Amino acid sequence: MTFACWISFAVSLFTCGLIVLTQPWHIRFSADSTLGVQKFHTQITPRVGGIGIMVGLIFGWIFAPANISEILGPMLIASSPVFGFGLLEDIRKDVGVVVRLIATMCGGLLAWYLTGVAMQNTGVYLLDRALQWLPLAVLFTAFAVGGVANAVNIIDGFNGLASGAVAIMVGAMGLIALEVGDPSLAGVCAVVAACAVGFGMVNWPMGRIFLGDGGAYLLGFCVAWLAVLLPMRHAELNAWTTIMVCAYPVLEVGFSVRRRKRAGCSPGSPDRAHLHHMVYGRLVRHALPGVNKVFQNSMTSPWCWVATLLPALWAIVFARNTTMLQVGFAMAVFSYAAVYARLTQFRWCFSALTLRPKPPSAVAFQGGKR
Repeated sequence: MTFACWISFAVSLFTCGLIVLTQPWHIRFSADSTLGVQKFHTQITPRVGGIGIMVGLIFGWIFAPANISEILGPMLIASSPVFGFGLLEDIRKDVGVVVRLIATMCGGLLAWYLTGVAMQNTGVYLLDRALQWLPLAVLFTAFAVGGVANAVNIIDGFNGLASGAVAIMVGAMGLIALEVGDPSLAGVCAVVAACAVGFGMVNWPMGRIFLGDGGAYLLGFCVAWLAVLLPMRHAELNAWTTIMVCAYPVLEVGFSVRRRKRAGCSPGSPDRAHLHHMVYGRLVRHALPGVNKVFQNSMTSPWCWVATLLPALWAIVFARNTTMLQVGFAMAVFSYAAVYARLTQFRWCFSALTLRPKPPSAVAFQGGKR
């Protein structure tokens, strides 16, 4: 397992580095434009880092022990449409968010078809009873996988943010898997984390390469499918365990949808009102006023890594205690709302205004990644 992790890390790192070194040959296809409401970088940069993640995962599967490759193989096959449509968007820039969301849900359906696993252990009694009807369980699984994958894509806003958050989340699930006696699943988590860190070594702090939609959706799919497998392989756990692990991106997408609907916008429309945007604009830029913009960009991510780590630690400690997990998630919701209110309204109080996006002119951002 250790060898497979090192191989995955090295291949992901090498592939991403190779993409950076050869960018004059492919930049007209792979470049991430500096134009767009969510763009914060100042130089044209390759956005096909997902290729490095995928190649790293494939090599991890090749060199992993049989017990790990048995789990990793179907996950790689099921992630193919997710990665494919995301990479197509990275190259063509014309694949709509709805198409990509459908692709991730299809990935969830394909994962069920290959493994026979569907989420039926949510920790909510009536819902679990309903999910005993397999068609509903399969649809619920596809929806959950699509939602989490999209959530990871949403937090891909600054150098190292998404890859670091994914490494923390799958690392936490790996520790929980070890605690319940499942080294096979822990090994898969370690391989995914290794690929994310390999990419992160090139991406953070200088932003030489970006995940792009292919990489963000691929990592998001891996997080989502591992979040399904963990409670389904161990009856003493349930979905609250993995929801708590994924609390930061889940809350980000939930608040974003609510905010956009209140503004009369499509839930899939981009904006600059995510928590990481506010951390960058209201904390990092003021704390580091004379620092290079790229470094300001990168210093935003550690704050969000902490937002990922705290609920993940709670999930590790209380993995088998549904009540404490629910309490922890409620605390995460109120903490997110309070911090967002403080950053946008300068008060530790949640109100309807918290969900109301400010006009672009009121949020003056400069430099950095998207």
